[in-house]
Amino acid sequence: MSGFIQQLPALIGVIVGALGSYLATTRGDQARFRREQAARWDERRLACYTDYARSLKTTVTLTYRIASHLGNDPHPHPLSPEEAAPHLAEATDARDPAGEALLMLGTPDVVAKAREWVVTVMNMEQFLRDQIQNPERWSTMLEKQRAARERYYAAVRRDLALPPGHSGNWQLPPAQTP
Repeated sequence: MSGFIQQLPALIGVIVGALGSYLATTRGDQARFRREQAARWDERRLACYTDYARSLKTTVTLTYRIASHLGNDPHPHPLSPEEAAPHLAEATDARDPAGEALLMLGTPDVVAKAREWVVTVMNMEQFLRDQIQNPERWSTMLEKQRAARERYYAAVRRDLALPPGHSGNWQLPPAQTP
């Protein structure tokens, strides 16, 4: 029995060491799993945010072209409202599922900024459906749309902990007349 008692501290040390090793490994695995899961959700949210922005930007580009046809915008490729109608319908159809994904995966701040942006774009669409010819008012609407887009992108960057990005407001040289 005295041999067993002499080896008891060593046996306790082995048991404590094994238990400590097990706990450290388990905690490390749990932390790695949480990090990987967070990264996967970040990737999914980024894809969702990008899909929504791309679908909305398609509509914006079409509105530029229609506005050019009506004399409100200097876009070099005008498109009549009749020619644009099927493209606008397609863009709206693509925007709906992207918007649903945004509602499911987006943070409340990003969803709120997306709503502001889409409402601004819908106002632009209505302006063009009414076939209004008012370049000054159109220019104001464009600035509102650009500001709403910038706020959406800023909210996305905050949500995904990305650094600040470019505003996307490109200053073009003035058009030269021949």
